[in-house]
Amino acid sequence: MKLGLSTYSLQGALNAGEMTVLDVIDWIADHEGEHVEIVPIGYDLTGEPSLIEQIKERASARGIDISNYAIRAEFDTENEEAYEAEIARVMKEVDIAAALGAKKMRHDVAFGEDTSTERFQRELPKLAAACRRIAEYAEQRGVVTSLENHGYFMQGSERVLALIDAASHPNFRLTLDIGNFLCADENSVAAVKRTIASASIVHLKDFYVRAENVRPGEGWFPTAAGNHLRGAIFGHGDIDTREVLRVVKASGYDGYLSLEFEGLEPCRLGARLGLDNARRIWNEV
Repeated sequence: MKLGLSTYSLQGALNAGEMTVLDVIDWIADHEGEHVEIVPIGYDLTGEPSLIEQIKERASARGIDISNYAIRAEFDTENEEAYEAEIARVMKEVDIAAALGAKKMRHDVAFGEDTSTERFQRELPKLAAACRRIAEYAEQRGVVTSLENHGYFMQGSERVLALIDAASHPNFRLTLDIGNFLCADENSVAAVKRTIASASIVHLKDFYVRAENVRPGEGWFPTAAGNHLRGAIFGHGDIDTREVLRVVKASGYDGYLSLEFEGLEPCRLGARLGLDNARRIWNEV
């Protein structure tokens, strides 16, 4: 197992201009992280070969892996021109992942307010076809692709497993986010048990959870069923993080654990405490 950090965790400092992505790499190494997950929010790698090379050089110099490259994508299954254009764009992002030396890459597949089963069944074949084509392309470049359980429409464990099964390609797997199942009102421990065998990388995240009738106010966002979530420092929230990590460890998973902090606390504090908690809990379970 290698514990590290998604650059998304420090996007507050990135967006404020207080850190660059190179500073984030140094920060991770200074806090005993073993890998960096590259999520281009607060910086952009498209058309930036010099920055890609700098990231590679800095990670190598600090002795940490570049574990994963995670991007947004959305395949419009009802517009053939847009559908093909997005597949082509994501393939170019695969080239960036390969240039970074990342062996794994996450791309999204679909969003939208309509989360109905009817829409899912209608769009599944074309979403699967897009993922399979990209996985085939990425395989030639030594990159394993994946989707993540997020975005409401593609959030629950049954749906992500159905898409992986429909894509039917060994190079297409799951970026398993232990917290995001709560956005679909699904128990994290149960969902991780269902999905860990398909994971190419595991995201560690924690949330505070409140019922729909509580109305906690600013800083919270709704689940699919109308309950409320707020990002928490890993180990401080309402997810049974100890049991989740026990399940992950018992499964034999020995890949990357990537912390994602998205709480209201200052991002460097939240990331530091989260890394400390994740490391301690993993060693204890």
